[in-house]
Amino acid sequence: MTVKVGIIMGSQSDWPTMKPACEILDTLGVAYETKIVSAHRTPDRLWDYGKTAADRGLQVIIAGAGGAAHLPGMMASKTRIPVIGVPVETRALNGLDSLYSILQMPRGFPVATMAIGGGMNAGLMAAQMLATTDATLAARIDAWRDALTASIPQEPRDD
Repeated sequence: MTVKVGIIMGSQSDWPTMKPACEILDTLGVAYETKIVSAHRTPDRLWDYGKTAADRGLQVIIAGAGGAAHLPGMMASKTRIPVIGVPVETRALNGLDSLYSILQMPRGFPVATMAIGGGMNAGLMAAQMLATTDATLAARIDAWRDALTASIPQEPRDD
């Protein structure tokens, strides 16, 4: 299966936030790769990843970062591939610092931004983007959504 989604994060500590993106992509049968790419500690790795992403066949990049959260924006500056930013919750400001850092991109370098801790939705968004040109994937997403809807009871009950 050709890898179409790149999932990158600033550090190992971001993995619990990003893992749900992998899980939903696994469920939907979408191939991805995962890498630790720090905007501050591994800038050459970031540059190389962004510059080679399109040639390697990636179609969407999910970038998770906490604190100053420069990774999604810096990645958006290095590739034409759509970047989905995932703000990682932080101790100091509960992830608001991450959220604002990812949201406030300058004109010309957009980053689609999820909620704080929104790794799962980022994976689903990436799959939906790919499904615009993949009818088989679109059908798997529709089936997944139908199952989600069916799992919600119509009336409340005591547990």
